[in-house]
Amino acid sequence: MRRATAFVTAFVLAATAALTACGDQEEQAGGVLRIGYQRFGGLSLVKARGDVPGVEWSLFESGPALTEAIKAGAIDLGQTGEAPPIFAAAAKTEFVVAAAGAPSPRSEAVLVKKSRGFKTFADLKGRTIALNKGSNVHWLLVRLLEANKLTLADVNVKYLKPAEGRPAFDNDQVDAWIIWDPYFALAERPDVQVLADATGVANNREYILVSKDAAEAKTDQIKSFLAAYEKTTAWGIANPDERAKVLAPELKIDEPTTKRALARAAQPVAPLTPEIGDELQGIADGFTELKLIPVKVDVKSLIDSRFGGTSR
Repeated sequence: MRRATAFVTAFVLAATAALTACGDQEEQAGGVLRIGYQRFGGLSLVKARGDVPGVEWSLFESGPALTEAIKAGAIDLGQTGEAPPIFAAAAKTEFVVAAAGAPSPRSEAVLVKKSRGFKTFADLKGRTIALNKGSNVHWLLVRLLEANKLTLADVNVKYLKPAEGRPAFDNDQVDAWIIWDPYFALAERPDVQVLADATGVANNREYILVSKDAAEAKTDQIKSFLAAYEKTTAWGIANPDERAKVLAPELKIDEPTTKRALARAAQPVAPLTPEIGDELQGIADGFTELKLIPVKVDVKSLIDSRFGGTSR
């Protein structure tokens, strides 16, 4: 009996020590990596394939909502379009830009009803345009206005989240809706016309943002995650049919729509060069000049090459 008791005691102590050691290792590594993703960004494929186990995933409807979560300390890392980092920086959110995608200008567009008879973007002068404030499409609006010699005063902008924008567009409560994939693809039907996309006016990149606290505490975890993200992205581009099959259930979208949207939206990870910093800074300066953000922000300084470097 004494020997049995001693054995059980030794076993319990060993198990407790092992669990404590595991906890210590996790604590030393910075804890579980918390990822914010949108229903169509490159991170959604990583999640759908289960390529990085042991991380926590949180779904967001848009980039601005995701950057709010970074500011609140609810997530460590997330993916947005080109405008959310600007608005986040203006809101004093503590983050760095850890990676970027190649341009994807065809995956955001201005949608109108064919019955309205609009021929060019300039025809929207005096009309109501819906879009999500602070998202990539906000910058597209600015650039299209500039390209057509119009200003914000020439249109009535109605700020609506995607879930609000679709019914407003369908019910003719707005004249145009500027939206990105997959909401763009889901809205395409015979009576809808693509009045313009971002081709020639905006690059529409995806950016990986990392909270500054996580950048310091979870550096190695983030490097490992981003290496997997780049590998998964490359796999998806090389295998478009399989990619659509994997993502359609995750997105809760039918496979043909998923495939059509991915054909124009999915892009490889791009080298994080100084030029990308210049590009982001140009967007920030444009928003500042239009007083769409309250202060001038130095976004270029937020480019952080430690997670992938500038030579990839």
